Amino acid sequence: VAAQAELYASVLARAGSRPVVFRTLDIGGDKALPYLETSGDANPALGWRGIRVGFDRPDILEDQLGALIRAAGQRLDVVFPMVTELAEFNHARGVLEAELEKARAASLATPADVRVGVMLEVPALLWQLRPLFAAADFVSLGSNDLLQYLFASDRDNPRVNARYDVLSAPLLGLIGEIVSAAAEAAIPLTVCGEIAGRPLEAMALVGCGIERLSMAAAEVPALKRMVRSLDVGALRGLVCDLAGQDHGSVRTAFEDFVRENGVEV
Repeated sequence: VAAQAELYASVLARAGSRPVVFRTLDIGGDKALPYLETSGDANPALGWRGIRVGFDRPDILEDQLGALIRAAGQRLDVVFPMVTELAEFNHARGVLEAELEKARAASLATPADVRVGVMLEVPALLWQLRPLFAAADFVSLGSNDLLQYLFASDRDNPRVNARYDVLSAPLLGLIGEIVSAAAEAAIPLTVCGEIAGRPLEAMALVGCGIERLSMAAAEVPALKRMVRSLDVGALRGLVCDLAGQDHGSVRTAFEDFVRENGVEV
């Protein structure tokens, strides 16, 4: 715990006054650790991963949360991955609350501002949006996993990963519904994953009403240029029209919009 706390404290020190969101151990699927065996699943994408590992190995989850509490200072932002049911999120939040109580009982300093979020990447949560948004402090839409589950298409399988275009009418409609639910609940909503760092796909997300994108640092300059060159009003009108169409890919319509409006992608 002490070593983890030291590492987290160094991250926070380098960030300064900027907020830092910590994700609890997100292992399994396409992510492996040398000290934890998670490769026994016949279908790793649907197997023992994310918060499921934390629940089955509570020592790992409790140690990480305890270390985050020690390192946090005045504010702690933590997000739980691979949540499938609202009950799982509530349980995970309960583990965090228990670790906060342990720290207080040991007379350790605890953050005054604790914000708890959820990764929206399992489709089952789409039918629990209102109660989920009422329980969470923020939501991060994990596009990599959510899209592969929605399209039943393994993103690492070259035979199928190009078959379905993420710039599709059904996806635009779905993201629009998620944005509306988040706005109704006044919950911050971020999109992370590969599409958040691709200018054309990110442009479509902005057109759906997404205002927060999470990406690798190297992708930030190109995304800034794209956003600064946008007529957001015109883009949102286009997305509204496209979301109601009855065919799949709408990539060509976005490419036409880029050419006609001088968007830098």
